[in-house]
Amino acid sequence: MKPNIRKKLLGFLLAFLLCFLGTAEPVQSFVSLPDEVRLFTGQQAHLDVDMPVQALASVDRPDILQLNGSGKTSLLASKQPLHLQPQQIGRAAVTLKLFGKIPVKTVHVDVVPELKVIPGGQTIGVKVKSSGIIVVGHHLVHAVNGARVSPGESAGLKLGDLLTHMDGKPLNDVTKVADIVEKAGKNKRPLDITFKRSGKVMKTKLNPAFDEEDKSWRLGLYIRDSAAGVGTLTFYDPEHKVYGALGHVITDMNTQTRIEVGSGNIVQSNVTSISKSEEGDPGEKRASFAKDGKVLGNVERNTQFGIFGKMDEKPAQGVYKEPIPIAFTHEVKPGPAEILTVVEGEQVERFSVEIVHVSKQDAPATKGLVLRITDPKLLQKTGGIVQGMSGSPIVQDGKLIGAVTHVFVNDPKSGYGCFIEWMLQDSGVLPSRETSVHQNLEAG
Repeated sequence: MKPNIRKKLLGFLLAFLLCFLGTAEPVQSFVSLPDEVRLFTGQQAHLDVDMPVQALASVDRPDILQLNGSGKTSLLASKQPLHLQPQQIGRAAVTLKLFGKIPVKTVHVDVVPELKVIPGGQTIGVKVKSSGIIVVGHHLVHAVNGARVSPGESAGLKLGDLLTHMDGKPLNDVTKVADIVEKAGKNKRPLDITFKRSGKVMKTKLNPAFDEEDKSWRLGLYIRDSAAGVGTLTFYDPEHKVYGALGHVITDMNTQTRIEVGSGNIVQSNVTSISKSEEGDPGEKRASFAKDGKVLGNVERNTQFGIFGKMDEKPAQGVYKEPIPIAFTHEVKPGPAEILTVVEGEQVERFSVEIVHVSKQDAPATKGLVLRITDPKLLQKTGGIVQGMSGSPIVQDGKLIGAVTHVFVNDPKSGYGCFIEWMLQDSGVLPSRETSVHQNLEAG
């Protein structure tokens, strides 16, 4: 047989073999392994590898991670798990090859310092002021000769815009706006407005209009600078004195835009009653918190995964008195779990739930898991998930895995949760995966 023909036949055979293996269930499960895995120092883990043929696993940094108790490489037989044993903080890459030759998958493993937190569950009152004035609506001013105008709308301002400066003066209190507008109106000059829209800084000029009905100068805008509500504390990190709560972003009730926090705090709250959830009608916790009530902490950030800030003292009335481990996204699995929340007064209680679906997430995203309330006592009291329960911590196998975030309107016994890993990243106590990669590249 001629050499060229032999090479072509071998090529066809190899392509056929790869196509056949690639469609085999074991290889599909192999390829579906996560791209990124995080481990704490001292924490061991394993990857379930179901191979139809012998495979070779190798790691580029055996000083950071060892495989199956050996050094740089390990042979894998069919259905043999691959044990990961961290040695020190850093980043390593595990490559899996068929027949020891054909690369099929690379899993990047980040080894990070150990982190434990105290799960919350306490009901909290949340009060925040935005870092500016939010436009929540337009209104028409009764101007001269019966004209009805909205100066703000004419200036191009839209709902959700965040006004940060007027005539160069920072806007940090809605009560100060009237004096600035009146001064500009009497001097018959436009206001220089600086505002943010979708994170972009923009400028415009606005001519105040004199309202003939109430004899005052107007912007033709409805504006607001604060928000308040009730939610649930998710975790407290006693080492860094940092907390996280809610599990979802705080938005303005009219515009549904994220509130950019200028200042704020969380206060002690007391559940007074509960409106039960029913199909098509989510219920809610009714809670009271006095304006001069005990301040538990400040609010520094408002992200898609909740609010975060500093808290000097360990929260009272909790189920856990000492910190417990957290689970990374790849460790969460369908099955029994529990949530911690308050249904009466201030005492946190445990309630059983079932994790029915877990999303594969290698990067921060909401709706990481779906849970269903199974606890008879909680169902009798609330009908399922109610408003104000968002942020309730979810614990599985002794680890904090996430927080309740949303209820299914048509099935209030079920709802979404987010992974605790993403909340801890946004709180600043856990480096982001991107930061870990950057730090290791610099170290290399």
